[in-house]
Amino acid sequence: MIKLFIGGKGSGKTKTLIEMVNNAVTESKGNVVCIEKGDKLIHDITYKARLIDTDAYAVCDAEALYGFIAGILASNSDITDIFVDSALKIVGNDVEAFEKMLGKLDKITAEVNLVMTSSIAVEDCPAGIKAYA
Repeated sequence: MIKLFIGGKGSGKTKTLIEMVNNAVTESKGNVVCIEKGDKLIHDITYKARLIDTDAYAVCDAEALYGFIAGILASNSDITDIFVDSALKIVGNDVEAFEKMLGKLDKITAEVNLVMTSSIAVEDCPAGIKAYA
């Protein structure tokens, strides 16, 4: 299941994501992963969640992010929740590729809660992205 939080910068998406990650850690019976660009969340996310910086692994486009998430899921069947902050920024602000990636991720995340944030105005979103918002 994919849930996408979209909106302009400063609309509270990351703050909501931080709360969701920390709540998931206490409620989940499995593992929680949080993926971000950079290391700005290191002090906000509990140490019980696996925090991963995409810059450390040279993830810079939609195909790489898809492969990264697929690899994480393939390596650990106990993952219940994956959170991705600034997903559109991670994929180089390529809206078309981001939309295609969401469709591919939808097929492999049926058993996992996948939550992403993206800074894009709702009116600028194609239907394939709005479907997950």
